[in-house]
Amino acid sequence: MSLRLSTVILPHRRWNEGGRETWQRAEQLGFHTGYTYDHLSWRTFRDGPWFGAVPTLTGAAGVTDQMRLGTLVTSPNFRHPVTLAKELITLDDISGGRVTLGIGAGGTGFDATALGQDPWTPRERADRLAEFVPLLDRLLSEDSVSYEGDFYSAHEARNIPGCVQRPRLPFAVAATGPRGLKLAARHGQAWVTTGDPKLYENGTPEQSRQALRGQVDKLTDACAALGRDVNTLDKILLTGFTPDRGRPLESLDAFVDFAGRHRELGFTELVIHWPIPDSVFAADQKVFEQIAMEAPAQLG
Repeated sequence: MSLRLSTVILPHRRWNEGGRETWQRAEQLGFHTGYTYDHLSWRTFRDGPWFGAVPTLTGAAGVTDQMRLGTLVTSPNFRHPVTLAKELITLDDISGGRVTLGIGAGGTGFDATALGQDPWTPRERADRLAEFVPLLDRLLSEDSVSYEGDFYSAHEARNIPGCVQRPRLPFAVAATGPRGLKLAARHGQAWVTTGDPKLYENGTPEQSRQALRGQVDKLTDACAALGRDVNTLDKILLTGFTPDRGRPLESLDAFVDFAGRHRELGFTELVIHWPIPDSVFAADQKVFEQIAMEAPAQLG
């Protein structure tokens, strides 16, 4: 099984001060997809520069030709399906059909309260996602949609001419719980995980792989319950949040070993963070680029 290599570029640089060049370089290095976070701010970057995901990806679409583009991940925390659908259809058009929407339930970070609301409980986030994803699916697939739900509504929402990609752009659903995995099985073209967060501080790489194996098994069961072959979903690991942390980016050999072990679990795409000095995503840029250029051939 071949393993695709993608990168996630945080939107923390002004477009004319390195932002544009980073996306162009990512395509030159041969990454399958260039993703960005869809947050209003994120953790230690909160008090520094941070730009919007959709405008950033629109800019990236204008300076790249082949690399796919996407979010990791969009959530209901500050999005509404009707307005998001219009933005995504526009982005898909500008990019020539190169967009993947990573989507998940969101968390309790800064996005959760930026609009003035109290943070939702895990159940409330799951409830909203369970309504958000099917409605967004319809909005991206149908010319006109009306819907009245518990959390979201649409009244004759028009989305003509629809996506370049048919029947709509692909969803990569981030999930580990049963309800989210069911959404991935029903609506996703891909599934996303970062591993088991409980293992990040004190777990071992082997424990992490066991947890990931268990997540893949649960996804398989969710697909089987719907009569779907789990192999029709791509399986994406966003790296950097397992006990391995940044060690896979310390050398080409270290990354190839890490990637090979996760390919054995069924993953079809690994996403590595573009290096950011003096941050949790700090890494040697030369080694990072060597991995981008040489690892896929060794894993092919």
